Amino acid sequence: MSGNHIIFVLLLPILFPTLFTDASPTIPLDLNAPNFRHSRLAKSALQCQTSNEEQSELWTPLAHQGWKPCTESDAASTVPEKSEGYIQVFLDGGLNQQRMGICDAVVVAKILNATLVIPQLEVNPVWQDSSSFEDIFDVDHFINVLKDDVAIVKELPNEFFWSTREYYGTAIRPTRIKTAPVHASAHWYLENVSPVLQSYGIAAIAPFSHRLTFDDMPKYLQHLRCKVNFQALAFVPHIRHLGDALINRLRYPSSEGNMVSNNNYLREVTDLKPKQGAGKFAVLHLRFDKDMAAHSACDFGGGKAENLALAKYRQVIWGGRVINSQFTDEELRSQGRCPLTPEEVGLLLAALGFDNSTRLYLASHKVYGGERRISALRSLFPLMEDKKSLASSEERALIKGKASLLAAVDYYVGMHSDIFVSASPGNMHNAMVGHRTYNNMKTIRPNMALLGQLFLNKTLTWSEFQESVVEGHQNRQGQIRLRKPKQSLYTYPAPDCMCQA
Repeated sequence: MSGNHIIFVLLLPILFPTLFTDASPTIPLDLNAPNFRHSRLAKSALQCQTSNEEQSELWTPLAHQGWKPCTESDAASTVPEKSEGYIQVFLDGGLNQQRMGICDAVVVAKILNATLVIPQLEVNPVWQDSSSFEDIFDVDHFINVLKDDVAIVKELPNEFFWSTREYYGTAIRPTRIKTAPVHASAHWYLENVSPVLQSYGIAAIAPFSHRLTFDDMPKYLQHLRCKVNFQALAFVPHIRHLGDALINRLRYPSSEGNMVSNNNYLREVTDLKPKQGAGKFAVLHLRFDKDMAAHSACDFGGGKAENLALAKYRQVIWGGRVINSQFTDEELRSQGRCPLTPEEVGLLLAALGFDNSTRLYLASHKVYGGERRISALRSLFPLMEDKKSLASSEERALIKGKASLLAAVDYYVGMHSDIFVSASPGNMHNAMVGHRTYNNMKTIRPNMALLGQLFLNKTLTWSEFQESVVEGHQNRQGQIRLRKPKQSLYTYPAPDCMCQA
């Protein structure tokens, strides 16, 4: 088959989308199937070739930037001989929001000289996931790493058996703290929670997300936050084993027997020694679910039917109260407020030098528009994989239907990839950017405002588009950015979690 014929075949899903079915074994389909919006750029991207020199530069790890991980405090960290009481927290949100809440809970317990009860994770209201801390994180490792800093117990003693989420949900209780302000200071906890501990021996803080400030904190408390996030929070073994299997299959796709799915395979894969000829791969977190699409109030090319469906969804979920809805689509895009579609992410990657030989792992729970919307990305990157394409249903049995565990596997694979790309800002983006910065790993952060303006310009040639993308992302690939006031140290770990080497 000639080169022109190959390009035509790859372009078929873009040029003639109605010829292809909407069914996908990997990604569910929404009713409002979109139209492809940038087929002219996509056609040029498929014809573009990346030189060996450009490929080498693209995959070269980050040079040392003069910073190193640093979580040991100058102040001696000890557990008080006598605990002031027990601290409970109830954490909302998805995996990465809960992760940050766990780190803050440890520090609050330290501030109060209290014993922390393993945090309770609320049922995720979006994904209906009831996974507990113990289902996701290695509890024994968590307790052991922090044993010299904070007293932690798996359960309350019998005398406090009554202190449950249900108990606090039925009436006002004197042991529940529900007035903690967003980004409260250490002093606030000493003034408002310590008296409750002294009176009752227990205090339950709910809600707790984002309830501890990032500023004006003693250095040893900031270091403790870092220690929890980067050392104490390890995933349970079966998540790590599945992640190792996926990583192995991405790096060695042609290995004999690499897709065997017997019950012992996960254990066998983690015992493999490093081999020569390991392939490189990138992880793409494609944050394009229905909630994000609707909340953005942007137009994604699905026509009047899609726009009406998203408007109705906004009304049901948020009562129509979305700040962005007062702006036009052009204004939102030029301001970088519209999440990138799979097609737009594909064009970004192609402009940066990734090509059809790139092994791309798709880290996403659900894509709005299903396979119809994702087909443009797949046409550019035919070697794109995800959990379902790389692992058998038997291997995925323990994480099936559990959004937090699915996200944990993606997080683990993302932390072992050569390059991580997050399509749009969010909790996963923030957590991964921070963690990979801590380890000096290449992480591409899309310039949303630039891309929004480029995609609005329908006259740009591919070379003009590519030149603008490359120039606009030169300093968005993992370079150290020092945390500014009010910013999260979980996203910007320097200088709180890092030392100058």
